[in-house]
Amino acid sequence: MSFAKLEFFNPFSRSIKDRAVYSMIMEAFRKKKFNGTRKHYEATSGNVGIAMAALSSVFNLEFRAYIPSNTPKATETIIKIFGADVVRTDFDVIDQEFIEYVKKEAERDKAINLNQFENDANFFAHYTITAKEIEEQLKSIGKVPEVVIAGVGTSGHIAGIAKYLKEKYGTRVIGVVPAKGSTIPGIKRLETKPKWFFKVKIDQVVDITEEEAFEGIVKVARNDGLLIGMSSGAVVAAYEKIKPEGTTVLIFPDDGFKYVEIFERLLAGARDMTSSQISQPQAP
Repeated sequence: MSFAKLEFFNPFSRSIKDRAVYSMIMEAFRKKKFNGTRKHYEATSGNVGIAMAALSSVFNLEFRAYIPSNTPKATETIIKIFGADVVRTDFDVIDQEFIEYVKKEAERDKAINLNQFENDANFFAHYTITAKEIEEQLKSIGKVPEVVIAGVGTSGHIAGIAKYLKEKYGTRVIGVVPAKGSTIPGIKRLETKPKWFFKVKIDQVVDITEEEAFEGIVKVARNDGLLIGMSSGAVVAAYEKIKPEGTTVLIFPDDGFKYVEIFERLLAGARDMTSSQISQPQAP
């Protein structure tokens, strides 16, 4: 039996990143980091930038997002609607060089860099809240999480969930990363050395191509009527590859509406993908 945790019901960025961003901002206020400045800068490929822009409006903060060159135009537009600045860089991916560049930009302008990639408030948001939600939601129907499949980005959510559920249930946790040569928004290869991934036990890592992630998106859209995002599609593709036994939870970090440009390109490259090629639900 499998379930999907639909993180696009979070209100600010329609993604799982609301949790980490809220946690990081609250921790910064608690430590009085915003005393003397209201500016903060962040390296982001999408959802963190949207969540930070939205919550900066709530808390009257000035935010600047530094985004990779290939970030969807829709993401940039959404961030700007919230009143934030956007700097589209020449970087293709967010790597350590990109992160250090943003740190230096923040230092130069006397701004704060919350740094989602190193800030432990990211990890603890999922260890203390997201994992417990999974536990309580399954408990309400008499189940426990035997398997969790999640993407690896900053590694905050997969590591936080893994640590809590392994401590309680010994849950098997499967990570999903882009195959070599593929770019999937929201997830990264382990060569980027995500901080928390290596501090917990992840039982298996599955490589997924961009095309396989898109196939996962199309399958869920045509079977379940949900338009999920690229990393969510990658999680579906990993599930289809390994076909785990037991009560399985798939983490869907966001929905697909901000990825329309990517969908258009992938759909054009798969014009022969018809509904007959995608498994359909049986009529009741």
